[in-house]
Amino acid sequence: MPSSPSSTQKWTANLTPYLFYLLAIVTLGPLQFGFHLAELNAPETVIRCINQPSLLAELALPTCIPMTSAQFAIVSSIYTIGGLFGAISSGPLATKYGRVPPMRLAALFFTAGPILEAFAPSIPVIALGRLVSGLGAGGAIVVVPIYISEISPKESKGLFGALTQVTINVGILIAQILGYFLSYGQMWRIVFGVAGGLALVQALGLVVVCESPEWLATNGKTGLARKILQRVRGGNIEDEAAKWGTGTSEEGQEEYDSLLHGEQNQPSASNKRSSEASIGILKVIVHPDHYKAIIAVIGVMLAQQLCGINSVIMYSVSFLRDLLPTTAGIINIAVGALNLVMTIACAPLSDRLGRKTCLLLSIAGMGINSLILGFALEFEVQILAAVATLLIVASFAVGLGPIPFILANELVGPEAVGATQSVALSANWIATFLVAQFFPILRVLLDRGRVFFLFAGLAVLFFAFVFWWVPETKGKKNADEVWGRERRED
Repeated sequence: MPSSPSSTQKWTANLTPYLFYLLAIVTLGPLQFGFHLAELNAPETVIRCINQPSLLAELALPTCIPMTSAQFAIVSSIYTIGGLFGAISSGPLATKYGRVPPMRLAALFFTAGPILEAFAPSIPVIALGRLVSGLGAGGAIVVVPIYISEISPKESKGLFGALTQVTINVGILIAQILGYFLSYGQMWRIVFGVAGGLALVQALGLVVVCESPEWLATNGKTGLARKILQRVRGGNIEDEAAKWGTGTSEEGQEEYDSLLHGEQNQPSASNKRSSEASIGILKVIVHPDHYKAIIAVIGVMLAQQLCGINSVIMYSVSFLRDLLPTTAGIINIAVGALNLVMTIACAPLSDRLGRKTCLLLSIAGMGINSLILGFALEFEVQILAAVATLLIVASFAVGLGPIPFILANELVGPEAVGATQSVALSANWIATFLVAQFFPILRVLLDRGRVFFLFAGLAVLFFAFVFWWVPETKGKKNADEVWGRERRED
């Protein structure tokens, strides 16, 4: 009697080289999001001419750009304004035109932004470059998690979903290392140049990236969806494709040919029906099946930022420099490295412990360690300040890092996922802007480390919100099962 396949064999059966290629290319988007988020942290003093005068050098570009703390805060936070507009617009684009076109558009923004930053002669130009890079980041951080969720096998959605946060952390770490070693003369411009090179690689790689089978099926192209899913999986797809209904290989080939000839937006009867089923941002907010999910994902996205992670990612060098003048830069790199290691190590936790449990553990850890960091800075306890900073990052990786990007795909149906991601990420970008713009001001107003008491208080509120409002999604087949409702037959 033949033995049944082990769980490991089942898990690896649907993993193909093409799937790994898709994951590697699309996650360059979140990687660049993280890179731009952290690129100004280490070289701040050099860029602002704090340690050197502004002199003309190669290509008639100044060695640095004089700016005040307020001007630097604007240059830093304007990235989040671009991200907000990118997030708002990319969801509807992903719903109407597919997941791949918005990712290609984001790659173009990611290429143009760093060029402006690398060759910036003045504050307006470097700010414009940050704004353009933010447009790409906003689009990527909305669409990529959707795409990953839709191409990943069911049993590994949690693990692959964590790739978004893993690659964000890779980008942060790369920027921190480059910033540490290139913070002199005009070498800081190379940091931006590296980001442009990454964007070019992604733009070329996206040429052969396929459309999401889930989106194709939702938009009436069932045959093509099955054809592409077969290529991505490489094995038996019948169970996974059964929910799409029937679609012959001949239909798939016809749809494939229409895509090649640029006719993918010509409406067929089934396409019209599916397009009408898609829900826009305004409708998803008031829809009786989705408004609870909207509240949940907005709350979790706000928690991700307002528990204080970007105060560490963007400003750790500045708030640790007075207490640890010789090691602040090294701690900054350690923050990036620990963030990456912990995110990878904790990636399987959401599939084992559940999304909600990981979120609660993460928020509790960040709140406790923000409190400790506040006291450490207040009473100038060097070792405790360094350890608390690192533990904030470690706690973030347990849940608040990866899970918010997964939840928007699991709390609503595919017809509303694009709009939900846009709303959720818009809230996230607004919260990121608030931290980026006002953390330096609050740190001065509240003196020393008292601003971290504010983050601790917010963590208490978000812990209560997640506990009472956010449902568990682990092991649930669809949004109807998550929310305990019967599927509507419209």
